[in-house]
Amino acid sequence: MIIGVPIEIKNNENRVAMVPAGVAELSALGHEVYVQHNAGVGSGFSDEQYEQAGAKILPTIEDVYAKAEMIVKVKEPIEAEYDLIRENQLVFTYFHFASSEPLTHAMIKSKSICLAYETVEKTDRSLPLLIPMSEVAGRMAIQQGAKYLEKPSQGRGILLGGVPGVKPANVLVLGGGIVGMQSAKMAAGLGANVTIMDLSLPRLRYLDDIMPANVTTMMSNHYNILEAISYSDLIVGAVLIPGAKAPRLITREMLPLMQPGTVLVDVAVDQGGCFETTKPTTHQDPIYIIDNVVHYSVANMPGAVPYTSTVALTNATLPYVIELANNNWVKACQNSRELRLGLNIVKGDVVYKGVADAFDLEYIPVESVLESALV
Repeated sequence: MIIGVPIEIKNNENRVAMVPAGVAELSALGHEVYVQHNAGVGSGFSDEQYEQAGAKILPTIEDVYAKAEMIVKVKEPIEAEYDLIRENQLVFTYFHFASSEPLTHAMIKSKSICLAYETVEKTDRSLPLLIPMSEVAGRMAIQQGAKYLEKPSQGRGILLGGVPGVKPANVLVLGGGIVGMQSAKMAAGLGANVTIMDLSLPRLRYLDDIMPANVTTMMSNHYNILEAISYSDLIVGAVLIPGAKAPRLITREMLPLMQPGTVLVDVAVDQGGCFETTKPTTHQDPIYIIDNVVHYSVANMPGAVPYTSTVALTNATLPYVIELANNNWVKACQNSRELRLGLNIVKGDVVYKGVADAFDLEYIPVESVLESALV
């Protein structure tokens, strides 16, 4: 198969979808890999390293899209890429369709095969291609939250861990999944008082067992959230519903209940955000303030630490890329339930229910699409 790795052109996105080691494995299996010039530089990988691993370097993004049967990316295509995607071309990346109607319609129009990292799902319901970036984003949420709690950013001027004689900050984490667990772990490690909420009692029991003493678990409901936001200095939104919009747990009307300078970090921004006042921001312009509450909602948080993120992501994605390259997407998705669940849009048909429901589109079961593709 011919595989293309374009440079990421989203604002301040320095990750790349494949490291040289991945190129070497694919090349050894007889596949051709084309990497755009300087695609890996932001993550610390040179064109020479890719060439030594067996890749061919192409000068422009147009060249990569024109050559490849499968495009492997990190972030969803942006508007400048829409017309580059060809009919029947497989695009394997984070899409987060439910948060972007224009992207959804553009990919329907392209008649490409859109296989989303975020909905590839194992039998235990874990999300193997979302976990690495969730781990990074969860840890970064606390780093960024701590920074924007500083007074120059109009935060409350509080040090997360406090100092002897001064109490530490209160951190509220909404969601006990991978992002929430990593956020709670980091905040607790810095000495903050942490409350983590989730809807699942078994999950709360698990978190209560593994977390240090300065982490309190609490059932997530409107009453408890209302009470907790009144004394929290940093609030992390870490709720995920695979392939669907995130629930709005904090509304605009709730902001005045918070202390001035409270910081909201919405890691769920890719799925529309779990705060009503969330809007996507960039690393270049990461925050905005509403009702004296600081909002941080960068849509590609792990892009700020591209070396760590790129290596972590490739560790997870490469086995699936190899499976797709070795078998073609139809056979690979027939044979693998995990990959089959990753299919969101196939040749103009929406085959993932969460995406169809988000925009009131016709839903076509993925099994029927695969059956017709085999004919």
